[in-house]
Amino acid sequence: MLISSNYLLAKARRGRYAVPAFNINNLETLQAVMAAAQEMKSPVIVQTSEGAIAYAGMEMLVAMVRVAAQAKIPVVLHVDHGKHVELIKQAIRVGYTSVMFDGSALPWKENVKITKQIVRLAHAKHVSVEAELGMIKGVEDLVSVAERDAVLTDPEQAAEFVAQTGCDSFAVAIGTAHGAYKFKGKTHLDLERLERIAGLVQQPLVLHGASGVLEDVVQLAEHYGAELEAARGVLDQDIKQAIKRGISKINIDTDLRLAFTAGIREATTDLPRVIDPRELLAPAVRCMKDVAQRKMKLFGSAGKA
Repeated sequence: MLISSNYLLAKARRGRYAVPAFNINNLETLQAVMAAAQEMKSPVIVQTSEGAIAYAGMEMLVAMVRVAAQAKIPVVLHVDHGKHVELIKQAIRVGYTSVMFDGSALPWKENVKITKQIVRLAHAKHVSVEAELGMIKGVEDLVSVAERDAVLTDPEQAAEFVAQTGCDSFAVAIGTAHGAYKFKGKTHLDLERLERIAGLVQQPLVLHGASGVLEDVVQLAEHYGAELEAARGVLDQDIKQAIKRGISKINIDTDLRLAFTAGIREATTDLPRVIDPRELLAPAVRCMKDVAQRKMKLFGSAGKA
């Protein structure tokens, strides 16, 4: 069933687990995520970036997720890193149940002003709103955020921002990184900062840029010719500690991309004479499903649907 994220994230915060939020771009990724969620009996957030919307079309994505959400588990359809107000308004109109307005690159007053406007529009349609203050280094979809501009979230500013905007969940910057940038070294989360934020902000907290780089998936991709570094991203133990300190939603994108790449490499190498795209994409779906299931176990959301 398709619902807003408010109930799911509040329940997760009370239960000290995190709801996985997977970025999708196509049917196969959605199939993998939903198959994993149903087998694991996990709530799930399916989210699309502005790049995914440009690629697949907003109405097509909504139609696919509506069908997928007929499963007997709670599903949220979320706009990830929405930077354009008109796109967010359209998403609210056509059936998204949760949206993120990312005004992190804007001056404080402008970020607060626009976030408040989005909250009013969304709440009138029973749509939840995620917001962000400050930037996470790395790559957000197609937009690069220079490391020198990366600012960790200030706890007092976070509390003031949430109070002024009325947003339903809040994305924190505590040391994670978007995109494949993270593979250049380990990411260590500022857990003390997170604990201070959680003590001041009552809304559920969200962790972006949290892919952990599953080594067997990287090795599989490399075996079939993909040039990927095998260094890890966010460590599993850091994820567990972050959840204990208040993280209730964790975004996963890069790990799914790696899994998809590994599956495609496997198919094109092992099935050289196959011309049926369904067979060629099957290994990618299998790899992504495996990644999604492992994330659900790690986040503690398995069995919570």
